[in-house]
Amino acid sequence: MKLGINIDHVATLRQARLAKDPDVVRAAVLAEMAGANGITIHLREDRRHIQDEDVRILRKIVRTRLNLEMATAPEIVDIALEVQPDMVTLVPEKREELTTEGGLDILDTIVRKKTDLAIKRLHNRGIQVSLFIDPKIEAMKVAKQLNAEYVEIHTGAYSEAKTAETKKIELNKVIESVKSAKVLNLKVNAGHGLDYANVTEIAKITEIEELNIGHSIIGRAVFVGLEKAVKEMKELINDARNNS
Repeated sequence: MKLGINIDHVATLRQARLAKDPDVVRAAVLAEMAGANGITIHLREDRRHIQDEDVRILRKIVRTRLNLEMATAPEIVDIALEVQPDMVTLVPEKREELTTEGGLDILDTIVRKKTDLAIKRLHNRGIQVSLFIDPKIEAMKVAKQLNAEYVEIHTGAYSEAKTAETKKIELNKVIESVKSAKVLNLKVNAGHGLDYANVTEIAKITEIEELNIGHSIIGRAVFVGLEKAVKEMKELINDARNNS
């Protein structure tokens, strides 16, 4: 299983002082050196962390795979078409949220139309598209109809579950959605809220190709360094896979 490192919160710390440090480029390089299989960044419409110039520089620097998370807003799609990341992951976005709250609601007619337009524009330039969606079987079917290559299953409800029973219910939703996606020949990634305590059960789902993890790894890096934090997560994922 691959591990993509989301480095948004390195930029969050930098933007707190509008300074040069910590440097997102150095973070990306260190993460790759530690074994990350890709770098994920979210260019938000309000530019609260990652900036346009970050995207352009990282496109030149990243040697694994650059995954650009973004809304379907036409002006953001324009930037993606210019920069040409390896993959775009379309996500919902609200100005007032602290972090992404739930998956892209492609079951909604208006959202689906906007998503369809964005996908067609990206595909015209040869950019692979992933849809960040909740673990709902019906959403997997719509993702296939929209011609997305990947889905990224939103694991927030699983990660935030307060009881063992609730966690099991949410895990089963993820498992069933992953199986449904694979039947439809969609490639499957997963992420949101995953940390060193809860990643194991998700990592055991063999059909998932990649986990995208950010906050917990960057938080851990404050105490042990980014390279060690990435390696520790890789070890947990590999152990889970070997024992699944």
